[in-house]
Amino acid sequence: MKKYRINKGIGSNVEFKGLQAQYLFYFAAGLLAILIVVMVLYMTGVTSYVCLSLGLFFSGYLIYKVFTLNKKYGPYGLMKLQARKYFPKYIISRKDIRLYFNSNLKLKMYEKFS
Repeated sequence: MKKYRINKGIGSNVEFKGLQAQYLFYFAAGLLAILIVVMVLYMTGVTSYVCLSLGLFFSGYLIYKVFTLNKKYGPYGLMKLQARKYFPKYIISRKDIRLYFNSNLKLKMYEKFS
């Protein structure tokens, strides 16, 4: 039986066959979901060739997609991508623009806080 080495050094991410961090979870959860779907299809009476071909197709697509995302975004990239949608597209300032260029006002503000 082949033994695979899992890199789990102190302070570093878990890595297995090049997959890092959350991609391991997505990979394992995806394979489990595909297995359950194929089993349900088989129990409902779908032929075994159709179940096998669907399982192989979706497993191959899952492997391709997870490794592509891992290579493109890295260990924290998906979290950064998800957080990016919560950033505002622009910041609205309702102050008059002349207040920003008035140096006397800036001096008064600095005196107030110092």
